[in-house]
Amino acid sequence: MSAKHLVIVESPAKARSIGKYLGSDYVVKATIGHVIDLPPKELGVDVENGFEPKYVKIRGKGKVIAELKRAAKGKDSVILATDRDREGEMIAFHVAKELGYEKNPERFTRITFGEVTKNAVHQALERGGDLEQGQIDAQQTRRILDRLIGFKVSPFLWRPIRPGLSAGRVQSVALRIICDREDEIRAFVQDEYWSITASLLKDEQPFEARLHHIDEKTIDSKSKFKIGDEEQARTVLNAVRDLPFVVTEVRRREQKKNPPAPFTTSTMQQAASKRLRFSTKRTMSNAQRLYEGQEIGVRGQVGLITYMRTDSTRV
Repeated sequence: MSAKHLVIVESPAKARSIGKYLGSDYVVKATIGHVIDLPPKELGVDVENGFEPKYVKIRGKGKVIAELKRAAKGKDSVILATDRDREGEMIAFHVAKELGYEKNPERFTRITFGEVTKNAVHQALERGGDLEQGQIDAQQTRRILDRLIGFKVSPFLWRPIRPGLSAGRVQSVALRIICDREDEIRAFVQDEYWSITASLLKDEQPFEARLHHIDEKTIDSKSKFKIGDEEQARTVLNAVRDLPFVVTEVRRREQKKNPPAPFTTSTMQQAASKRLRFSTKRTMSNAQRLYEGQEIGVRGQVGLITYMRTDSTRV
């Protein structure tokens, strides 16, 4: 019995994970990333005609598109299951156009899910919808801006600085923020201050107490009255060293600590860099594999994390 439905995803690993959750009525194929994009060696944007993009097939993806067309032939439906972000939506849009979406849109269904698990995939199939034009427009706008800034602004850097340097919609702004921050760091004037902490013992229970007031004057780094050097610190220390220490008040209060929020893309990258010394590229590569699925004993290939490209803590 031949399959009735074609499911399209980005990667072969994701295809394998999803394929085992579906029955014989489904065949799953991968685009292996984008199949259509702006031309690599020219602007590819008609600035005289509403900034209309000029898309071309990515080199080497002609075979992928041909394979998808063969797989779609005779199928009752084509299910677009690419990632639920702007890039995934645009991949789905371009693939759908190549497979005849404009002639027969009812044949196509768009599904998204936040994790590659059996329940998530089947629930997505039940609530399938259409392509999201807002996401498509957002990706296309971002891509056009990237191309305009990269192609038009980069040459201004070559003569005064160095040939081959690139400007970018994000990288140039990020560089400005870094430079401004570096200027603040260099302009910072150090202001010395000292603090005094007593190590105390009560009923064999050690604790520490920090000197906070002298003659009703608050001592800290932000107040006008502070211990400004070692000599002043030793003077204060000698004045209080032999005095009796008395607990004048005990305050008790309940504290609640919420569990950490789920990672966003940026916080995941920061944590991986700080704790594991991973580069951004390595972090995202590992997260992609965990999302698409790993072999787990008799369970086979299973998705282990939710979708990792997000600025939201809600799935």
